Parts: sequence; C-alpha cells; structure tokens
Amino acid sequence: MSQVKELLVEELQDLLHAENQLVAALPKMVEAAHHPKLKEIFQKHHIQTQNQVARLNQVFELLGEEAEPKACRAMAGLVEEAQETIEEGDSKDENAADLALVAIAQKVEHYEISGYGTARALALQLNERDAARLLSSTLGEEEASDYLLTEISKPILQEALAGEFDSRKTASSERAPSAKPRTRTKAS
Repeated sequence: MSQVKELLVEELQDLLHAENQLVAALPKMVEAAHHPKLKEIFQKHHIQTQNQVARLNQVFELLGEEAEPKACRAMAGLVEEAQETIEEGDSKDENAADLALVAIAQKVEHYEISGYGTARALALQLNERDAARLLSSTLGEEEASDYLLTEISKPILQEALAGEFDSRKTASSERAPSAKPRTRTKAS
C-alpha cells in the first residue's frame, strides 16, 4: 500500500472512532440543551452522525480496507470537554449553558471539517473518486451543522444579553437610594 493511501486509511480510522464517540455523546447534549431549536439540531445531528458512520464504512469498502477505528484522542478530549460543559451548565443560566454547548459543538464540527477535508483531498489525489464523493457529502453536512450552530447561537445570545440587561437594571434600581423631596426655605 502506498504511503498516501496508508495516510488516508489512518485518517478514516481516526474519523470512524471520532464519529462513534459522537454517536454516544450527542444524546447527552440533546438532554442538556434548553432551547428547543438547539435540541432539534443536536437530535438531527445524532441521526446524521449515525449515517456518517455508515458512509465511512462504505469508503473503507471502496478502498478494500477493514473499517477498524483508531483511537481518536482529539475527539476524546472534545467529548470530555462537552461532558464538563454539560455539568457546569447546571449552575448557569439556561441561555449561557446553551451557548456553552454551541461553543463545544462547533469545536467538534471544526475538527470534523478538518478531518473530512483532509481525507477527501487524499482520496482525490489517489483518484478514488467514489470515496471522495462520499467524503464530500459528509464534509458538506459538517459545514451545514456548523452554520446552523452559528445561526441558533444568535437568538440565544440576544436572550442572554437581554436577561443580563434586565438583571442589571433591576439590581441598580434596588440599590439606588430613595430620593427625598427637596424642601424650600423662605428667605427672610
């Protein structure tokens, strides 16, 4: 096997392990999310990730290779960070907790975008057009997920900022001393 094909197979093995980790982690993110649209995005991405695992298995088959996952320490770290984000979210405002989930989810998406982009480029260099086409499909899905996460963060951020403004306004009015009416004195 050429070294370039070997590299492609290693990248695919890494992605397979990464996706399998996400299949296990996404239901926890669905449960932790508060905003209905964010829950929906995570639910859809869970199904999409299961399909991406199946697509990766097809790529291995096209290449005549075993679909053996190789430990992806990067995704393991991101999944661990996601778990911490979920746990820390219990002590945060719902909007802030959701924004933290969006942030970690986008880190995951960016890792996957990088991985699938590299794998697709390698497949194209090896003239593995069918494999590259399948990898392009997944790459497009990951990019779309990243975009959706960016879009859902906007209304959540606006709600969070509005809540903080209201809290500051209430707190400052509670601290303000009551104004005493001025009394006029007559000049003699």
